[in-house]
Amino acid sequence: MGLAQIPNVRAYWEVDTKYPKDLPSREVLFDFHGVPMIHSFSANWEKIQNFQARPDDILIATYPKAGTTWVSYILDLLYFGKTSPERQTSIPLYERVPFLEITISSTDSAERLTTSPRLIKTHLPVQLVPKSFWEQNCKMIYVARNAKDNMVSYFHMDRMTLFHPDPGDWSSYFKRFLEGNILFGSWYDHVNSWWKKKQTHDKIHYIIYHILFLGFLGYSEKLCCFLGLSSSLEERKQITGGVQFDNMKKNNMVNYSTLQVMDFKVSQFMRKGKVGDWKNHFTVAQNEEFDENYKQKMKNSTLQFRYEV
Repeated sequence: MGLAQIPNVRAYWEVDTKYPKDLPSREVLFDFHGVPMIHSFSANWEKIQNFQARPDDILIATYPKAGTTWVSYILDLLYFGKTSPERQTSIPLYERVPFLEITISSTDSAERLTTSPRLIKTHLPVQLVPKSFWEQNCKMIYVARNAKDNMVSYFHMDRMTLFHPDPGDWSSYFKRFLEGNILFGSWYDHVNSWWKKKQTHDKIHYIIYHILFLGFLGYSEKLCCFLGLSSSLEERKQITGGVQFDNMKKNNMVNYSTLQVMDFKVSQFMRKGKVGDWKNHFTVAQNEEFDENYKQKMKNSTLQFRYEV
């Protein structure tokens, strides 16, 4: 059964006591406007591209497993943690901050949001973002994570997400990541195209993952300034505890444990969240190969990442 054919979206996504027998089979990548894609993110493409953004919408954009959930939760708490505390314990984060391109709900979840602003997330490369977000001059937050840790985290997500293409073993995945032959394409193209767009578009706020990792509180004033929020230091301190990785990992409204399309017996969706975990996966030879590849593909980029802290 394909995701687009599922009649009861919420019942399908949410776990009762066991995984259903008709979970989707793993999909196969195909070229979609120059980007490796699967039908679950492209089947309703016309509707996605015709999505009508509002001027106060906020788009959270990332390459997969680069801090999407983290920043989504931060923004949800900044905007609604104080005014609507009940949503934190009754509505999963994936409903509060819907995924724009997921076919099983398409843009419907985003269109149904009654909050102002609407917080919406996407993994689309910058050239595929619906034009209304640009026409409405929406604020966008892009999060980029160092490629080594991003690769490791994405590998484990692909292992446990049951409709994603089969990741194969670590060695083959490593090769395909460097080639950009994985879902949503090249890490290099993704982070660099958004970085280039940021240079001419002042409504894009570009966050490097390790800066948040070193402490949300220290970064929160800059983020709130971009968003136009006047939250007090005390309010930001209260948020800091909730957005610590270990606390999010235990929070069932945040950690995606209610999704049937993810097999937590294989891996946790929120696994480690560290800077430097790549060292537990890369061989010496792989690290040398990666560094050479990175040097070539990032030679014209001014982006700077840290691979350990």
